[in-house]
Amino acid sequence: MKTIYDFTVLDIEEKPVSLAQYRGQVLLIVNTASRCGFTSQYAGLESLYRRYKARGFTVLAFPANNFLNQEPGTNTEIQEFCSRRFQISFPLFAKISVKGSDIHPLYAFLTSKETNPNHSGSITWNFNKFLIGRRGSVLARFGSRTSPDHPALIQAIETALSEPLTNPSPLTQ
Repeated sequence: MKTIYDFTVLDIEEKPVSLAQYRGQVLLIVNTASRCGFTSQYAGLESLYRRYKARGFTVLAFPANNFLNQEPGTNTEIQEFCSRRFQISFPLFAKISVKGSDIHPLYAFLTSKETNPNHSGSITWNFNKFLIGRRGSVLARFGSRTSPDHPALIQAIETALSEPLTNPSPLTQ
C-alpha cells in the first residue's frame, strides 16, 4: 500500500521534492490560501513549527485555489506574501488542487476511503489539516475551524511526537 512517502511534489519554486525526505517526522499537511478568513492561521502554523521542529515536526503547506478564488496568486506571489506577512519558515509547496477532477494525487490519497479509511472525505475548505505520524500514516484530521493552537491539535501532535523514531531521515538526526 502506498504511503505519503511515495509522493513527489513541487515546492513553491517548482522544484521536485520527495516526501520520503520527511520519513520519521511528524507532519501537519495543510491546504492554505492567502485571501481566506482563516489565513491568519499561517501565524499559528509557524508558531507550531518553531515550537516542535527540534523534536521532528514539520508543517507542509499546500496552497490551493479551490474555494471562492481565495488563492489566486502565482507561486511567487504566494511565497512573497507568506514571507512578508507571516515570516513563514516551514516548507511551502506549489499551488495545487485539493478536490475535484484535477485533485493532486497526494490529496486524492489523503481523502480517499480506500487509502485513508479513518480520515477520508473531501476537503471542506482552506486550512484543513492532516496529522501524519512518524511511520507515514494519517493519525488525525482537523477542519478549518480548528486553529493551530487548539488543545486537541496540540495534544495530537504531542502524542505523535512521543512515538519512537523509526527510520529517521537525515533531517531529524
